[in-house]
Amino acid sequence: MTTRVDTPQTRCRAGFARADITPPVGIYHRMWGAALHDRATGVHRPLLATALWLESSDGSGRQLVIGLDHCLLDRAEFVNIRERVSRVTLIAVEDVFISMSHTHGSAWMSRSRSHLPGGDLIGPYLDQLAETCSRLATESASAARPATILYGTARCSLAAHRDFWDANSKQFVCGFNPAGPADDTVLLGKVIADADQITLGTVVNYACHPTTLAWENTLISPDYIGAMREVVESHTKTPCLFLQGASGELGPREGYVGDPSIADRNGRQLGFAALSGLEALPAPGTYFEFAGPVVSGAILGTWKHRAISEETRIRNALWTTRRFIVELPYRLELPTVEATRAELAKWELEETVARGANNTARVSQCRARAEQMTRQLARLDALPPGRAYPLPVSISLVGGAIWVFTPAELYQSFQITLREQFPDVAVVVGTITNDWQPGYIPPAASYGYGIYQEIIAAMAPGSFEALTAAVIREIRKMRGS
Repeated sequence: MTTRVDTPQTRCRAGFARADITPPVGIYHRMWGAALHDRATGVHRPLLATALWLESSDGSGRQLVIGLDHCLLDRAEFVNIRERVSRVTLIAVEDVFISMSHTHGSAWMSRSRSHLPGGDLIGPYLDQLAETCSRLATESASAARPATILYGTARCSLAAHRDFWDANSKQFVCGFNPAGPADDTVLLGKVIADADQITLGTVVNYACHPTTLAWENTLISPDYIGAMREVVESHTKTPCLFLQGASGELGPREGYVGDPSIADRNGRQLGFAALSGLEALPAPGTYFEFAGPVVSGAILGTWKHRAISEETRIRNALWTTRRFIVELPYRLELPTVEATRAELAKWELEETVARGANNTARVSQCRARAEQMTRQLARLDALPPGRAYPLPVSISLVGGAIWVFTPAELYQSFQITLREQFPDVAVVVGTITNDWQPGYIPPAASYGYGIYQEIIAAMAPGSFEALTAAVIREIRKMRGS
């Protein structure tokens, strides 16, 4: 019988900083193939950048996490931001993590789109974004003070499985599947200053594509994340850092709409769930223990909060980081650049013909197909030569928690498996970090069904399992188990 409940904790130095990074109205905004607009017509909620500086108590380990309300950035932008941050803070480039919230309501931030309507605003905006991230890095480092991170979990049913079999068209579509499994775990971190016990900020780590707003939406938006932060921050009065989990096949139960109020409703659902979990956390430096029976009307079992031992305090301050590469083989049937360009030219020609015939529906379809080919070219161009993709992974063991950062879009079983394998610690999983390539990495069992994520995946079946196994092996080595 369990007589003790421990709350995972990290003792460190921590500091937060926050900035508004909303692009200008009129910037190129088209994120969805089916969208008929090109420029953003307004702002639903501001896009934000949230920086969290973490440093070991003895100064031997550091990492900076900057959460950006964007879907994707080109690799060169990640490199530029990380290098600039490294120069102004003297932190190693490898310890800078630029993590995308993955909102599909942000503008499409690629200099390759500068020739499109509103694209002339992209370059100056990205230059300013890098400057803002540099400033946030110095501000969060300056704000760092001795603190304890308390970790907990909550449950939220916002995320739903999104591989749905349409029996009428006899194909899988990317949309709400009521029968599919969905991880409802909300992993939480509450950062509390040691000196005065005030909350410095919070971390919400949840896996759900921010795809409430879709092709009908013309507003710049953080999607559900904006309202989630508002709920949490209105209570804590401190910044909330959102980290996107392994959400490859997860999206909002209600999504693909143009109504911002639905995004807000989705966000409040997650925000209230997060607050519930944050409120359940005990005081730092304590554990919960059975204190024995008390005879009353019934024989009652009482529990008390106790101070952790000095040995546990020391263990909660330990810091170890491991960075490594997992070689993931490419699939054999990858499309070629030449064939993709030919397909793109075909759809662009058909769009021109449709415009001449004033066939709006056909124009929309052709634009969507052309956009698919444009993005396929971007993915192919970003793949390194050879037979495998060198996927970087960073793992930090910080007291009672494991922080895992990786690019790409992973499926929910990645985080579920890690948390099952290491149930005694909190496992924070941040995806789409420092890059978005190589895109989706689906489990082997999902290949062969024509599912969207599998169709565009560059990795061969078995890559997801190899990655998961490699991460588990490294964590075990780091923990000496």
